[in-house]
Amino acid sequence: MSLIQNFQNIFKIEELRKRIFYVIGILLIYRLGTYITMPGVDASQLTATTGAATDLLGLFDLFVGGAFARAGVFALGIMPYITAAIIIQLMGAVVPYFQKLQREGEEGRRKINQLTRYGTVLITLVQSIGFSINLMNTSPEAIVVSNTAFIITGMIVLTAGTVFVMWLGERITERGIGNGISLLIMIGIIAALPTSLLNEIQTKDNIIIVLFELGVLVLVVSSVVLLTQGQRRIPVQYAKRVVGRKVYGGTTQYLPLRVNAAGVMPIIFAQSIMFIPSTVGTFFPGNETVQMLTAWSSDFTGVAYSIIFAIIVVFFTFFYTAIVINPKQMADTMKQQGGFIPGVRPGKQTVEFIDNILSRITLPGSIFIAIVAILPAVAANFGVTPGFAMFYGGTSLLIIVSVSLDTLQQIESHLMMRHYDGFMKTGRIRGRRR
Repeated sequence: MSLIQNFQNIFKIEELRKRIFYVIGILLIYRLGTYITMPGVDASQLTATTGAATDLLGLFDLFVGGAFARAGVFALGIMPYITAAIIIQLMGAVVPYFQKLQREGEEGRRKINQLTRYGTVLITLVQSIGFSINLMNTSPEAIVVSNTAFIITGMIVLTAGTVFVMWLGERITERGIGNGISLLIMIGIIAALPTSLLNEIQTKDNIIIVLFELGVLVLVVSSVVLLTQGQRRIPVQYAKRVVGRKVYGGTTQYLPLRVNAAGVMPIIFAQSIMFIPSTVGTFFPGNETVQMLTAWSSDFTGVAYSIIFAIIVVFFTFFYTAIVINPKQMADTMKQQGGFIPGVRPGKQTVEFIDNILSRITLPGSIFIAIVAILPAVAANFGVTPGFAMFYGGTSLLIIVSVSLDTLQQIESHLMMRHYDGFMKTGRIRGRRR
């Protein structure tokens, strides 16, 4: 009853109710756009332009909610924006200009967002050409205009579609609940869940087996939630200082270091590496060595594939964590604010202390992420259909869990500000404090 009451509390708050309905409306518009076919394409003549969700095009189609296979106006979805954002973030670790922008606060973030939008348009223009050529090769009978006209039309329509989707995501972030870009990706992934589950039920003759698979899925999701929310809290003591007649500081706060600071990025990077052989294989169809590598990289259920994939995930977890978390910057900020870690001298020793703790928690976190990454292969080897197996781990599950938790935390904040109980009174969502 308390859970039902908490849902009722959501709709008692007018602002929160409007935000949720606004998000639902935007998501409906996005899903509608995935079913609108591009100009110059006969939808009835379309053949399968993507493979299973385990190859490059299949994974891309999963992220855009099936729009890629349907040649929809949102076929590229929000992925060019994600690519541009990743490039900008990586450049922030090596290019001084972007490092300067990251330190300029709100003005710097505004410039970075503007550069990300420009990068999104450029990447979309390039990807739209590749998409048009791929569609002409796989479904030539579906193209009802000349190739040149179709490529030009595709560049215009797909770029406009991606920019519109990017605008929808920004509207959700500004006027709705949660991160708009992440919600659009999550809704595209979840859209494939009912079909995959129905296919799994039809494939299995015994309902007990399906219920067992769902029970295992719940356990996996619970474990991923623990991984996503797990953190090591380092106590930070702030010295007392007198300003006028007031005394500031003298309190103990905590520096949270997440076990999975890299999020879903290691799996995305690792999958990109694993897709290279199959991508190269399309350019060299007559080379036996390349085709052998292509066949190997296409078998995601193979033991060798899973081992190499897991090792690459562990590597990229450390790599990306080193990019997004800077112990020296943390130590400098702490020192400027008059804070120190009890028993550790400010400066170099604080940097080494934070770096050591970060390395210790990243190692088990990276191993757990690697296990999550290969769980779809394990599930497929135990007889789960490939489409449904993708929800047992990998990028799909991590995105769904992280976005859901972030959205719930924002709803929780609205409830708590208005003195309502949150969703979890006893086992609270991480981020809500006593």
